[in-house]
Amino acid sequence: MAQRLLLRRCLASLISPKPSHGRLAPLASRALQAPQHLPSGLAGVPSLTRSISTTRACPTTFNIQDGPDFQDRVVNSETPVVVDFHAQWCGPCKILGPRLEKLVAKQHGKVVMAKVDIDDHTDLALEYEVSAVPTVLAIKNGDVVDKFVGIKDEDQLEVFLKKLID
Repeated sequence: MAQRLLLRRCLASLISPKPSHGRLAPLASRALQAPQHLPSGLAGVPSLTRSISTTRACPTTFNIQDGPDFQDRVVNSETPVVVDFHAQWCGPCKILGPRLEKLVAKQHGKVVMAKVDIDDHTDLALEYEVSAVPTVLAIKNGDVVDKFVGIKDEDQLEVFLKKLID
């Protein structure tokens, strides 16, 4: 908050021709002055601008928010989707989830991963006949093409992902 206030005062002093008065005015004006020995006059002054990227990031793993979100991001997806049905209280889920996320990230967008908490989305768990967690589905073009229940090692997960991608 204090940094924003200082930044506003600094910017206001740059924009308005009148001198700034107040406790922070000498500090702000000193911070904005360029050293006289530099040829460009601005080379030693820290930038007051912040760069903001407007491109949309494409995450490989995402949490499902509700039924329509599942329909939009999983069933209607052109990219194959690995759906991880898990629960916060599930120990094996805490082991499998990060392992699966890492392998999905290695696929560089050929497959994405949706995480569904069964306690929050019991309707989806019932619809896809999830009777135990972790349950992982492979969905391609809206259809379940493969499924496993329980924990798998990395080699077995790689085989599972390759079948989905090919």
